[in-house]
Amino acid sequence: MTTDTWKIYAIHYGHHERRASANFLHGDPHDGPMPLDYFVWAIVGANRNFIVDCGFDAEMGRKRKREFVRSPGVGLSALGINPEQVEDVVISHMHFDHCGNHSLFPRARFHLQDREMAYCTGRFMSYPATRIPFEADDVAAMVRRIFEGRVKFHDGEDELAPGITVHHVGGHTMGMQIVRVKTQRGWVVLASDASHLYANIEQSRPFPVVHDVGEMLQGYETIRRLADSPHHIIPGHDPLVLKRYPVAGPKLEGIAVRLDVDPSI
Repeated sequence: MTTDTWKIYAIHYGHHERRASANFLHGDPHDGPMPLDYFVWAIVGANRNFIVDCGFDAEMGRKRKREFVRSPGVGLSALGINPEQVEDVVISHMHFDHCGNHSLFPRARFHLQDREMAYCTGRFMSYPATRIPFEADDVAAMVRRIFEGRVKFHDGEDELAPGITVHHVGGHTMGMQIVRVKTQRGWVVLASDASHLYANIEQSRPFPVVHDVGEMLQGYETIRRLADSPHHIIPGHDPLVLKRYPVAGPKLEGIAVRLDVDPSI
C-alpha cells in the first residue's frame, strides 16, 4: 500500500533574544547569544492540510516579552492556506507559545494528548514553578473546545492520516507529542519543544523547562528512531531552520521555509 507524501512548511512568527545559559539544563559555560525563533508548521496534502501548533498573538508577546513579528495567519495565508478553513490543528503541548491565537482557527478540531490536558488542568498547576509557561485563558479555551466537540484526544501513538502520526514523548511537559510526516525525502519529525534547538538533541543536553528529565532524554532517542536521519529532525525554536531550508516561495524570505526538501547544510 502506498503511503501518502506531504509537503511541510515552517512559518516564522516570533523571536526572543536570550543567552545560551537559558537554553540548557545546568547552563552553558560559553553563554554567548543564543536566541529562539517561534514557528507554527503546516503539513500540506493534495486534499487536506494539518497545522501543528497555533503560536501566540501580539498581546501575549507583550506580556511575555517576546518579539511578535507577524501573525501566523499571515504566513499561512501567504502559502495559500486560509486559517478559517483549517479543519485539523495538532497541539504539541499547552504552553503559551503553542496554543494561543484562539480565534485564528474557528473551524478546527484540535488534536491533543490525554496526558497534556490532565497535566494543565490538574495538581501540577497548583505550583507556580510548574505553571509559568501556561496561560489560564489558553487552558480554559481548550476546555471550551472540548465541550464544543472540537478536541480529539490521543493516548500515545496514533495515525491522523496516511503518512502522518503523532507520538507521545513527554519530558518538556507531561503530554508533549511530536509529529512524524512522510515526505518526498522520507520521514520527517516535527519535534516542536521535545527539542527546542538542534544542540539539545545533538548533544543530549536537556532544555531547562522540563517536567521529566529522563523522559526528555528518552524522547531524543524516540525522535532519532522515527526520523530517517538527523537531517530529518526539525527542532521547535532554532533560528537555523530558516537558514538551512529553502524559502517557500517568492516574497516569503524570513516568513516560511520548505521542510520536505533537503536542507542546504
